[in-house]
Amino acid sequence: MSPAHRPVLLDEVSAALQAGPGQLIVDGTFGAGGYSRAFLEAGASVLAFDRDPTARRFADGLPADRFRLVEANFSNMDEVAGEAAVDGVALDLGVSSMQLDEAERGFSFMRDGPLDMRMGATGPTAADLVNETEAEELARIFFVYGEERKSRRIAGAIVRRRAEQPFTRTADLAEFIERVLGGRRGAKTHPATRAFQGLRIAVNDELAELEAGLGAAERALKTGGRLCVVTFHSLEDRIVKSFLSVRAGKTSAGSRHAPPVEAGAPPSFDLLFNGARGPSDAELDANPRSRSAKLRAAVRTAAPVWRQAA
Repeated sequence: MSPAHRPVLLDEVSAALQAGPGQLIVDGTFGAGGYSRAFLEAGASVLAFDRDPTARRFADGLPADRFRLVEANFSNMDEVAGEAAVDGVALDLGVSSMQLDEAERGFSFMRDGPLDMRMGATGPTAADLVNETEAEELARIFFVYGEERKSRRIAGAIVRRRAEQPFTRTADLAEFIERVLGGRRGAKTHPATRAFQGLRIAVNDELAELEAGLGAAERALKTGGRLCVVTFHSLEDRIVKSFLSVRAGKTSAGSRHAPPVEAGAPPSFDLLFNGARGPSDAELDANPRSRSAKLRAAVRTAAPVWRQAA
């Protein structure tokens, strides 16, 4: 496997998922195909999802009899899989390294490009949100999704500036936010990092898609099937942690990070290990982007799918 296509926590995900011959694995975000290739090399069949139409170029050469790539959200996995017994689900969340490195996608301010940020090919862009959203809602996006404490200051300044000149480029927005916040002042991360995260999550509705995807995995997995989820920031990790803790009977069903479900239902998952696992020192040295990655994993029990509370 090409180092450029090696996904984060591949060894840890492979060990937890235990893909093998005769199994069907759902790769929730195909990306550059790193996870899918590993599962295929282990002898499994793979049903992969990616809403990014450009991801298909990485599927060249994969065995047509054991691999299928669907251009759709992974929250549709149970519908697409149908009656097929799913042995494992791997969800690698967030934006891929390939997308970050393509300036024309507008995900990163490290390379100037159009203010887009869409993982798919449809829907409003980040520029649409920045130039058209009311200040209060823009501040909420920065605060809730980006965990930016100075969200109101940024949103107010953006609204004033856009009245004279709309934002269309990533570098322009990043430099503007840096000026609004008074520069970097020795900070390890760029001042616009949190605001950009908030915009990306809002543009792609990532948290709602994650919640729906976890429910779809619960429905799709057969008894003994395994779920592995790799997150890259605290918002995602809290949702995954809450979902698995509740479904494993570790916490009450009243979590604010997951939709209300029936109380007292038998656990639909058993945790494969307590807490989350992170990258090894070797992986951190080889790929600094892996530093925030966390893996949580569980195995599907024979219990029925939990019903949403009325």
